Amino acid sequence: MPALKFVRSVWESFRASSGLEPRLLDGLRVTHAVPGRVKFELDIQKEHTNRLNILHGGTIASMVDLGGSLAVASRGLFATGVSTDLNVTYLSSGGKIGDLIKAEVSCDKFGKTMAFTSIQFKNAKDEVVARGSHTKYIALGHKDPKNITEELTPKTGKKE
Repeated sequence: MPALKFVRSVWESFRASSGLEPRLLDGLRVTHAVPGRVKFELDIQKEHTNRLNILHGGTIASMVDLGGSLAVASRGLFATGVSTDLNVTYLSSGGKIGDLIKAEVSCDKFGKTMAFTSIQFKNAKDEVVARGSHTKYIALGHKDPKNITEELTPKTGKKE
């Protein structure tokens, strides 16, 4: 199974089982995935904004959390673990209703117990508007029978 199909299946599992993601991020689209890297985008709607009618920092923080999980999934874990640390740096407004925000997340280190991810958010002009990091405890996730970790181990020497 290619990484994109697997990551999308994990995203669908979040949408079916979680309380937050289907309410806040239902329109999120995973556009690209290879082992260790995922891209996704979201059309900003009213529910994503603050009282200034710009993208709410909490929406971005939620996407850092979800993005880290999807990056872990891109390495073949269906159960993507639990958060131990999450950080967001806001550089400028992420946009207003009707704008598109794009994200690219990487799984920087994937071990037996921990995974470390980083993410950048860009506006439609391709300007970085926020960045984040997400650390996950993944030890129990390695036991899930739906995993395809061997199939999605990055190949050395190949550029993505």
